[in-house]
Amino acid sequence: MFSTKICCIGAGYVGGPTMAMIAKKCPNVRVEVVDINADRIAAWNSDQLPVYEPGLDEIVSEARGTNLFFTTGVEAAIKHADIIFVSVNTPTKTYGLGANRAADLRFVESVARVIAENADESKIIVEKSTIPVRTAEAIRSILETSGSGHAHQVLSNPEFLAEGTAVSDLENPDRILIGGETTPEGQVAIERLAGVYGAWVPQERIIRTNLWSSELAKLVANAFLAQRISSINSISALCEATEADVDEVANAIGTDSRIGPKFLKASVGFGGSCFQKDVLNLVYLCGHFGLPEVAEYWESVITMNQWQKKRFADSVVQAFFNTVSNKRLAVLGFAFKKDTNDTRETPAIDVCKQLFEEQASLAIYDPKVETDKIYRDLAVSEDEPRLEVCDSAADAVNGANAILIITEWDEFKALDFEALYDSMVKPAWIFDGRNLLDHAKLRMIGFKVRSIGKPLK
Repeated sequence: MFSTKICCIGAGYVGGPTMAMIAKKCPNVRVEVVDINADRIAAWNSDQLPVYEPGLDEIVSEARGTNLFFTTGVEAAIKHADIIFVSVNTPTKTYGLGANRAADLRFVESVARVIAENADESKIIVEKSTIPVRTAEAIRSILETSGSGHAHQVLSNPEFLAEGTAVSDLENPDRILIGGETTPEGQVAIERLAGVYGAWVPQERIIRTNLWSSELAKLVANAFLAQRISSINSISALCEATEADVDEVANAIGTDSRIGPKFLKASVGFGGSCFQKDVLNLVYLCGHFGLPEVAEYWESVITMNQWQKKRFADSVVQAFFNTVSNKRLAVLGFAFKKDTNDTRETPAIDVCKQLFEEQASLAIYDPKVETDKIYRDLAVSEDEPRLEVCDSAADAVNGANAILIITEWDEFKALDFEALYDSMVKPAWIFDGRNLLDHAKLRMIGFKVRSIGKPLK
């Protein structure tokens, strides 16, 4: 008999790994991950998981079928669960009021209605999706007007995972944030969820707040991280103009204990499912509550990120005397960061689209991103002659005029660049969008090199 039964609605990048870790750490808890996408559930039940994270395969295979289950039976899972996590997609709206800024909460609302229809007793509902402040109020309103008479408790428990390190982040989190109502019932619900995490997370790392503080903290955390990246990227342009070195500048300021070294790595730009979406959501909220100056401040973080991606692509075109027409460009990396197959908001999309518009031919290689996903993200048919998705870096580079490093995969540091140089059209260029490589060594081989925030040589 399980002491607690958990259901997670949504088997994506957050729901799957989080529930797998809970199942591993809490063997007496039955964890059921449900999704209406049958293909995704089938993948979670296979040897080829839909989410790539180092170490995740082992955790899932160890618990799956014992106390971790993946199913499409949403209604039954809701009935049986004591705690229901809501981990569905909350994309940025593309239409109507708040378009291109506000979060689209239709999936959250839909899940709330399904819970209201199928919960035959009081449940603890946990917001795990990234959502705007006071979404819990909307969920609670749907639950309370269902006519069931059940007194459900709604908690906010935002995730702070970094893709590529999700397993270690889950196993040893900086903090677990749980927000709930300040009523006695709300506090009981908070402690019930804290008890689950307490199986492996020290109590001093479990932060309890009110609902609204928890919801806002998630947006603010991602906004601050995105701000740091845009800040160092803005300085990278100044470094190139003044012949300073952005890595040296970042190291110098990062040793200041008031600043710290994290998220000060200049790059082609940030991506992923959360940073842009959460900053835009924050911009919308500030505007909604009559704070246009605050909204403008945070919107500049996104503006700088877009400019950085354009600036990188422009540097490629400019190096070829303002035309890359009929040039073969080897794009190494398509995921938004290493150790993930996630391409949501990846800088590769904007860079590749801009170069494609410049009539370049692109040969793309990424060790984990599926071929069909690349074609889909670029909105290009698979019979397009100017786009080739390759099985190796060597295949992509063969006959190319330039190599573009977009994702910081470790394997790219170990490539045989002398052999790659021999296979390329001369002059052979490398555009290092991650400052990943040994540029002095590459120049000795014969490459012309441009990188982010480094003096031009």
